[in-house]
Amino acid sequence: MASETQPTGARGGLFGAGGRFKGGTDPIMEKFNESLSFDKRMWDQDLRGSIAYAKAICKAGIITEAERDQLVEGLGKVREEWASGTFVEKPGDEDIHTANERRLTEIIGATGGKLHTGRSRNDQVATDTRLWTVEAERDLLKDMSTLLEAGAQVAQEHIGVLMAGYTHLQPAQPIRYSHWLCSHLTPIVRDAQRLKELIPRANMCPLGSGALAGNAFGVDREFLCQELGFDGVTPNSLDAVCDRDFVVEFLMWSTLLLTHLSQFAEDVIITNMLKGVDIDDAYATGSSLMPQKKNPDALELLRGKAGIALGRAVGMTATLKGLPRAYNKDLQEDKVPLFEAVDTVKDCLAIATGVICTMKPNPEMLMKALCPEMLATDLADYLVRKGVPFRETHHISGACVRLSEEQKVSIDTLTLKQLQEIDARFEEDVLAVWDYEVSVERKSSTGGTSKATVLKQTEDILAFAKKL
Repeated sequence: MASETQPTGARGGLFGAGGRFKGGTDPIMEKFNESLSFDKRMWDQDLRGSIAYAKAICKAGIITEAERDQLVEGLGKVREEWASGTFVEKPGDEDIHTANERRLTEIIGATGGKLHTGRSRNDQVATDTRLWTVEAERDLLKDMSTLLEAGAQVAQEHIGVLMAGYTHLQPAQPIRYSHWLCSHLTPIVRDAQRLKELIPRANMCPLGSGALAGNAFGVDREFLCQELGFDGVTPNSLDAVCDRDFVVEFLMWSTLLLTHLSQFAEDVIITNMLKGVDIDDAYATGSSLMPQKKNPDALELLRGKAGIALGRAVGMTATLKGLPRAYNKDLQEDKVPLFEAVDTVKDCLAIATGVICTMKPNPEMLMKALCPEMLATDLADYLVRKGVPFRETHHISGACVRLSEEQKVSIDTLTLKQLQEIDARFEEDVLAVWDYEVSVERKSSTGGTSKATVLKQTEDILAFAKKL
């Protein structure tokens, strides 16, 4: 009986009709299944992995040295096309791996078909993604170094500026503007520390794991590891092809970093609203209706990015939670959130750095936000230094605050006589308490808001940044 003629579709060089499949794929399935539109960002990592693999299978005796050289030379030509923007994508290029192999075979002929011996796209994509992620993480550390250096230098420049510190958005105690700025740089230091800790776990070589069971040709995985600059090899081939912990870790890390940048943005938005800082025009926009408006859009967008980042991390974790061993196509969904997260973090770091470098504190308005009631703790501390237990002095100072409120006067205008009527241990030198500069300089323990301790914080941040 004559066989039926089957429709042929673009399955690419790997899955053309005549092999496992009789006919072509539904065009909708082709679009649904392809990943070249986004994973071509890994073209360089894919080619580097293939060059290393060509050398490894030659070392294992699978191909000759002449074939190895032919493969390496051909892959170099493919790289030149990508680098110059002349690489031509064709129907059937399902992903970056098939596109590169197809083009390699066009350039060097049938020898190109030997490159994939013992290799699967499962270990290939895991290798590409790890290489790309580690490079991106190292690049982001440089951006974080720039932000931290710039922020610390700005803090040093404005070390003499005082401002109100808040808890619960209520006036609390006087602090230095530089201390406040360092309070936002310090979490970024922790974020950089965490990012550095992610790299060794991501920088493990899965190449040579095959589809799931390992490599059948005795490929030297330690050689591949060294060729590609990994720190070590993955210990289990089943796990190696489906492990995306390093992607989730980065997404979660990006969520925390962007949360910290969001908190910084919110603080600056509020301080800008109170005229305590002026945001540079480069990071503000106007209104289509109201001519007077200068909106802190850069900061609002920084604030908004954190929520989207959290969605990426939760979404990818949810994708992984029900997957059986080993590789499943669901894992293709790791690239878009990963790429978006890296792009977003890079942009946000650049914007935050620009905002910090260009915004100007307004010392007069920042001082205006200070109020004598913020020195109520200093009033309590005054009596502590005279031997009175703090819990008692807390109540005494509170009574002074209440008296000033009842009389509708500022607490610093209470007379010595009025203070002594509350507690006889107040003496004439108590009037020196009402000095904001003295108050901040008393906070001289490590991490405090005195000039010396804040300058130490900036020096530590600069030293850390220079090592990133």
